This record gives sequence, structure tokens and C-alpha cells, in this order.
Amino acid sequence: METNKTEEYLNEIRSLSGLQNAVLSGITVSKRDMTAEFSLITDKTYTPAEEVKAKAVSEKYLPAAFSARIRIIKRVPDKEILKKRIYEFMNARFPAAAAFLKEADIEIELLQSGANFCFDVASGEQTLFSSGKILDEVSAYLKTIFCGAFYGNVRIVEKEREEISFDDLPSDTGDEYAQTTRYFPISDFRRLDGADEVPKYAAYIADCGEENENLTICGAITFLQERSYVKHNEKTGEDVEKVRFALTVSDGTGSMRVTYFPKKATIDKIRELKTGDWVVLSGANEAFNGNISYTAKRINFGTPPAGFVPEPRKGKPVPAVYRTVFPEPYVDYTQAGFFDQLDKPDDLKKNTFVVFDLETTGLNNQPSMGKMDRIIEIGAVKIKDGNISEKFSTFVACPERLSPEIVSLTGIRDEDLIGAPTVDKVLADFYKFCDGCFLVGHNVQFDYRFVRYYGEENLYMFDQKQFDTLTLAQELIRGEVSNYKLNTIADYYGFTFNHHRAFDDALTTAKIFIELIKKRKSLPLA
Repeated sequence: METNKTEEYLNEIRSLSGLQNAVLSGITVSKRDMTAEFSLITDKTYTPAEEVKAKAVSEKYLPAAFSARIRIIKRVPDKEILKKRIYEFMNARFPAAAAFLKEADIEIELLQSGANFCFDVASGEQTLFSSGKILDEVSAYLKTIFCGAFYGNVRIVEKEREEISFDDLPSDTGDEYAQTTRYFPISDFRRLDGADEVPKYAAYIADCGEENENLTICGAITFLQERSYVKHNEKTGEDVEKVRFALTVSDGTGSMRVTYFPKKATIDKIRELKTGDWVVLSGANEAFNGNISYTAKRINFGTPPAGFVPEPRKGKPVPAVYRTVFPEPYVDYTQAGFFDQLDKPDDLKKNTFVVFDLETTGLNNQPSMGKMDRIIEIGAVKIKDGNISEKFSTFVACPERLSPEIVSLTGIRDEDLIGAPTVDKVLADFYKFCDGCFLVGHNVQFDYRFVRYYGEENLYMFDQKQFDTLTLAQELIRGEVSNYKLNTIADYYGFTFNHHRAFDDALTTAKIFIELIKKRKSLPLA
């Protein structure tokens, strides 16, 4: 079921007096006999007639070929149930705060009717829990599924993590690494736009993060659009309508967005290009508004050699264990999408993805543009078997004071970073978290350049393929949204979140990515 369908279903179920606080705990699907068992939890006495009505309601929300069974459990709250429900709600509604919380950190005091609950948090984390009406919303949530009154509080405690012995583990040191651009030979070159010289080698797109006035790349087109613009002719004083092409190309190591201004002799040929065509682009990587932007001067046909396998960069091996930031399971309270698994394409279920987002001290992710800004928070989730299954969240130590603009934008303060792990330790664990996974982000190249730069500084080579929800949205929901900002797309899908916090943004991006790939039916070329 879609999220809104789940809500509609529960609204109908809750119209029955014995199920007015009912919770849908799960749906068990049997393809063999084409049945689905709806598991409902209630804290009230229900009648056989209401059970029959609940089954009839459930039938309405199943695909035509399925029939429904109902399983109703009457449950009143105890300490363990309350802990579990609070923990699940926190993960869904306030993931940034929940990233610093374990179920064991929730204390429960049962009252005659209801309970008091308390979050035990470390110093520096309390603002995440005492602000944003978290306590009020948890209380309101509990009142919707249990009887009585519920009151919350926050208590600051010392938190210690059990020491791990690393003496017998293999070293994480790697070979010395000098940052170089990798190249591969171009095959099957054919002229389309013409060329002064036939280019023989193309740079790996994953390595094209610096300014370069003469850069050749080769990749498959994954997005192509013709756009109009007006250019003022200073000689005639007239405004002339022109066209340009926006395209994205991928070579298996990374993707690059490209701008191309066609010539009169080539515009019709460019219009004949389509998604999946392999092209060779000659142009320049130039700094623009604090970012590197690639403008193609020529577009021709060409491919990598047959059987091309990207050459790996040398660096440290994947760490044997997590040492500083420990991923935790992710539990989705929303109960939505129980039937989504039937609709998810194989590309989504058979691959593993890490969807990530960063908060940084500024926008400079290019060393050529001056002093690099720093990472101050990493948030990520892992999608496995088509479901969000793990979370990774941490602040990152910063030796410089945060600017008022960053404090205002993110809500992160200098005191929040006191005691946070350094970037080298964080990226070692993040490198392990990303091992064997594709990377996903919204405008993924912006954050990826930070990860890649600081990863290389510490000999961790982030070479995973990347997928961009911004590019996917441009392809799949063009004309249905006013822009492609993360919060706009989240609104389109009905996802609410705390924007400009890394974990919240990563979690929302993951949900959007799943929806977009479901719509597309397959992954784009990467």
C-alpha cells in the first residue's frame, strides 16, 4: 500500500469501536494461495462482528487476485512495549535525534493510567530531544495507540561504549597514493560534431573534479534535454532566441552533467541523439558559482574498449571492523508499503545502496577554489533488498568555529561538535559502511566531492558508482514539480522531514530514490 492508502485503511478500521486505536503491525503475503494476513493490535475489547467488518475493509485494499485474513491481538501497554513503540516512532519522525538513541536509553515509569518516559542522552545531545516539540509529539503519538496520559523528559547521563580490542585485527594501512587522473582508450570513434584531432583517451569521470581547460570524457547519455534561452545581440540591439542542450553522461565510474551550445550545422544531428548513445565530449571543466561545471565544445561518437573494467585506485583496504561510528538497524514505524515489495524492480532488490548527505562549514568542495570547507556531520542509510535497513549518523569534529550562517541553516552549534570523532576516523567507518554498495545522493556530486577529497587524504578511495535523485527527478517527474529541490520533491511524495540535517536529508532522499526507481522500473546507466 502507498502511505496514503495505509492511512485510509486505518481510518476505516478505526471507525469500529473495538479497533478505534488499532495498529497495523504487518501484512503477511502468501503467493502460493494468494492471501494476505492483516495483523492488527488493539487495546480494547472487540466483537466477532467487528472482526468480520475488519476483514471486509481489508479486502478492499488488496489486489484483485488476493483474499484477506485477519489476526487481531489485544494488547495493553507495559514497559517493553512502550520502549519499543517510542523507539520506532523516534526513528520515523525524528531520525536525526534517534541516531543518538538506543532503545535501552528510554526509561519508563508506569502510572495507574499511562506512563512517564525519559530519554537518557549524553551531554551535547540534549538539544536534539528537548527542542522541536519531540516530547510533545511522542506523548501525542502514545495517546493514539494506548489509553491514559503520557509525559516525557530528558536526562543527561555519561555514555560509554564498551572498549574493543584491535590488537589482533589486520592493519588498515595501505600503499602510498598520489592523486592522478585515470584514462581509458576510446574505441569506435565517429565524427558527429567534427574534431580538430581524433581524441584517443578519455578521463575517468570519477576523476574529473578539478578545473581543466582541455578535458575529454566518454560516456553513455542518461539524460538529454533541449532548452531555450535568450541572448542579447549587442551589435543589432536585438534579443535572439537560442537553444542549448543539457545532458548527463556516465562511464561506469561516475556521472557528469554537461552543457552544450550547438552550432547551426550540428543542431539537427544533436537532436537525433537519445538516451543510451555513447558519446565522446571535448570541452572544459570551469569554476562557476563555487562549483565545477563542464561545457562541451564538441560531441562525437565513441565507446570504451570492449570489456572495459575501470582500473581501481590504490588505497587502504576496507577496515576489518567499525572503530568509532557504529551503524545501527533502522526500523520504519510508518507501516507503509507492505505491498511495495511486489512492485519493486529487481535492480532495487538485488543491489545495495548507501544514500548519504553531509552538513559542511560551507560550499567549497574544490581545492582549486581555495581552502576546502569541512564536513561537520554525515548521515546515511543503507537500502538492502529494496528496504531501508541500517543507519549511519555522526557529528564530525571541526577545529574552526562555525559561522552564524551555518548555525542558522543546520542548527548545529560549536558545542555539538565537542568530543565528536575526527574526519579520518569517521571516514574509515563510512568507507566500511559503503563497501560493496552504490552511492546515492541528491545532487550527489556536491557531497561526493567532499567525501572523495577527505577520503583520499586518508587513503580511502571512494570509487563507488553514484546515482543522483536530482537527475532521476528531472527524468521522471518533469512538469509535475515546480523545481527539483529536495524539499519540493519530498512534498510531492508526501514525506515530511527536518531539512538541512544530514540524517534527515539522507533518509528522505532514500525514500525518494525508492519511489523514483519504482517508477522507472530499472536503474539508469551509471
